[in-house]
Amino acid sequence: MKKITEMMKRYIWKLGIRVLIFVLMFGFYISNKELLCKFVTQNIWIGVTPIHLLWFVFMVMMIRHIFFSCQSTMALRKAKDTEYEEKEGYDRLALFEYVYDQNIKAWKIMLIWLSFNAIFGILYLLKLIDNADLLMLTVFFFLCDYICILFYCPFQTEVMKNKCCVNCRIFDWGHFMMFTPMLFIRSFFSWSLFFTSVVVLIRWELIYAKYPERFWSGSNNRLNCENCNDKICKFKNTIIHK
Repeated sequence: MKKITEMMKRYIWKLGIRVLIFVLMFGFYISNKELLCKFVTQNIWIGVTPIHLLWFVFMVMMIRHIFFSCQSTMALRKAKDTEYEEKEGYDRLALFEYVYDQNIKAWKIMLIWLSFNAIFGILYLLKLIDNADLLMLTVFFFLCDYICILFYCPFQTEVMKNKCCVNCRIFDWGHFMMFTPMLFIRSFFSWSLFFTSVVVLIRWELIYAKYPERFWSGSNNRLNCENCNDKICKFKNTIIHK
């Protein structure tokens, strides 16, 4: 049985923090939804609110992803040239076939995700939901991001067919998915989060397009199970193969 690694402990700790943030935000949402709606569009010069502190947490999180912190999981760090260990004699044609297959699946997920969120966009335009509802949806996605990493990810299992997050083609799409609902709210708070997440997404895609060999276990020895020090698949593999 795989032991719990330091990276796994870090992810469990961060999941606990995300659960706490979700519970606090949900309590705020239930008790004072109108004030929450106001906070989402309130200028920071008027006063700092709990939502601005949440914005700061989100922005720091994305900036860390842009610069690929050394404390990040191999799933993120594999985009760096220093984390690439070429597998001698790998098949270039097999790499291109892998990339083509993964790209088709990735854009299928993008279509599914945008279509799903379009439903909330329409409901917002029809005034059936408001700013607070979209914010809570974002915080819910924020929590689900780690649930997908640690326990079960429908995109990985049902579409991408990756064996683990370390080999995931779309690992750094998480922020874009998380902040998609923010596109519909016209405010600095919402659009700064959404468009920063787009920057994270584009940076990842450009690196993937230019250096696909870093992202495939068939060409990068670092991505093989025996060379993985993260082992964040412990719970997920137990659930999937139960």
